[in-house]
Amino acid sequence: WNASSANSLAGLPPRYPEQAYARAQTSYGYPEYIPPPQYLSSPRQPSYTESYPRVPSFQNQPKVARAWMPAPFPPSSFPPELEPLSQLDRLFIHQQLELVEVITGFETCNKYEIKNSSGETLYLAFEENDSCTLNCCGASRPFVMKIFDHTGQEVIELVRPLRCSSCLCPCCLQEVAVYAPPGHVVGYVKQIWDPCLPRFAIQNAARRDVLRIVGPCFVCSCGGDVTFEVMSTDELYTVGRVSKYWTGFIREIFTDSDDLGIQFPLDLDVKMKVVMLGACFLIDFMFFEHTALDFTPKVGVW
Repeated sequence: WNASSANSLAGLPPRYPEQAYARAQTSYGYPEYIPPPQYLSSPRQPSYTESYPRVPSFQNQPKVARAWMPAPFPPSSFPPELEPLSQLDRLFIHQQLELVEVITGFETCNKYEIKNSSGETLYLAFEENDSCTLNCCGASRPFVMKIFDHTGQEVIELVRPLRCSSCLCPCCLQEVAVYAPPGHVVGYVKQIWDPCLPRFAIQNAARRDVLRIVGPCFVCSCGGDVTFEVMSTDELYTVGRVSKYWTGFIREIFTDSDDLGIQFPLDLDVKMKVVMLGACFLIDFMFFEHTALDFTPKVGVW
């Protein structure tokens, strides 16, 4: 017997225990709002400065010696074999002594050493000729001069055709063609007609005058040097010289071994420096080439 049974007898609705109302009741309408679940955040990514170590500033680094790659050389317009000439403003040519000429008096092919101002050998020059031409034509002989570098490679070739040696024939004056490398002409040395003074034109491959060479009226090296002036094309300015040095009385009289020098502007085109070298050989043959039996100083171009 309980309270709910009494209420039922009295005609009242049953009374439920209070504990029943304490239980959770289901709400009407929309279900109770349930907050969305918290999504798991991705792990924190490291920053740029944490991922990569910071490069220290060059200003804070200690000064140390570094081997930097040298800058490439600009392309040149001349063969690499002629590179030594680009840094020189003078050359010295030494003709080797030929004992056969001294003893017999018969002419042989000339040999030369081409050196810089420090005495270092740059090139070797050898004349190519036959015995008949050497001894019949003398100093007026045609020749082919081949010039080799330290590796034995031919880098320059000088060709002198047979021409008249007197100024009475102005239509057939002396000339030398210069090739560097062989087969590629770079310029010419051409004699200019003059009744008193030896004159030469230094020409490029297109036969345009670049420089002039003017020598003295009396070409004789007795007791002193002989100088040929290298001048501008209008012959107003002197820019260099070709010199034949005095080597001593005995050597000058009994041999034709000569010492010559060339001086030219440092910034002169390398090809023109090679042509100047050809002019030096031509001047040596025309005025200073002789045998032990024939020593005749020349006056002008005669």
